[in-house]
Amino acid sequence: MIKGYIFDYGGTLDTGGHHWGKVIWHAYERQQVPVSESEFRDAYVVGERTLGKNPIIKSDFTFRRTLEEKIRIQFECFRDKWSEACGKAYEQAVVDDLYARTLAETDKSREVLLQLKQQFPLVLVSNFYGNIATVLKEFKLDGIFESIIESAVVGVRKPDPQIFTLGVEALGLQPDEVVVVGDSMDKDIIPAGKAGCHTIWFKGEGWTDDPVDESAAEKVITDLTQILK
Repeated sequence: MIKGYIFDYGGTLDTGGHHWGKVIWHAYERQQVPVSESEFRDAYVVGERTLGKNPIIKSDFTFRRTLEEKIRIQFECFRDKWSEACGKAYEQAVVDDLYARTLAETDKSREVLLQLKQQFPLVLVSNFYGNIATVLKEFKLDGIFESIIESAVVGVRKPDPQIFTLGVEALGLQPDEVVVVGDSMDKDIIPAGKAGCHTIWFKGEGWTDDPVDESAAEKVITDLTQILK
């Protein structure tokens, strides 16, 4: 019998199951930033590595501030392509676009979580920068989760199954009483299964077009509301 849920955050509750890299690229497309997808992908990787290796994101950074830093680092890779003023205009347009969409997506996720919380305790398990509590408050998702297991705080990162074990322990349940919901097959579903949990894969647009073996997931959804059915 299922007695609790563990949710991933990034890519699950804020993008509708889509990989953040693709979400950002589509914002570049909508704002007509004159770079190729290949150029963007290189800049995205540089940005993620930079943020991962350096303590740029502080614990009190909102998501908007985090997003501004992320996009700023990406745009530094393109500084020879246009004037500084032009680059700043594109940069701001992309940030505004992404933030508005994230607000809308987290609003939808909140409604699902609040309904689920009426029946089950919920815990959040996330690879994040140390500011997840600030971000949850910003999007009015604070108070929904019994506990937050954040990689930068606990010192364990997905895909290590141990981070899901910490989530199970926070719920005070056995692994086979817990369902893990996440957008990443490699970072969420497979390690959660190894930790003994049930799994729901939130399938969206991936970083690559490579086919994904869905057999590791017990259930596949394409909309978060499908959890309630």
